[in-house]
Amino acid sequence: MRIEQRLDELGLVLPEPMRLPPGMELPFPWVRVHGGRAFVSGHGPLARDGSLARPLGKVGDQLTREQGYEAARLTALAILSSLKRELGDLDRVTGWLRVYGMVNTAPGFTDTPAVINGFSDLILRLWGQDAGRHARSAVGLAELPLSIPVEIEAEVAID
Repeated sequence: MRIEQRLDELGLVLPEPMRLPPGMELPFPWVRVHGGRAFVSGHGPLARDGSLARPLGKVGDQLTREQGYEAARLTALAILSSLKRELGDLDRVTGWLRVYGMVNTAPGFTDTPAVINGFSDLILRLWGQDAGRHARSAVGLAELPLSIPVEIEAEVAID
């Protein structure tokens, strides 16, 4: 329970599962465990109650880079919440292997790595350099589902 202890020490709370908008169906799991790995489907930023965190929109237009960073941090908490539900204990995550970060960007916004740092900084703070260090991409896209500012998927090693 050391990861959950660190979350408590930082005053962070994992959100409830995502509340899907009416009519939306997602025919896949949020986390798929296979062998010693867990593959995490794309998540967006959630409020504590599982609703989409606000603000929504494009980074570089409706959101500042700093608001994008916070959205990526909230996305990390959403992913941790899904991992906890699937694995039972976040301490089962022994290594963060790969992170693919997508940013809903306004034309001309190119600071996507700084936005996705909101995710990486939190993971590194919780797991440390050895287990938290991960390969990563941070790309800008013209649109993301439901106008979320950030979507992140990941692959982790588990025991």
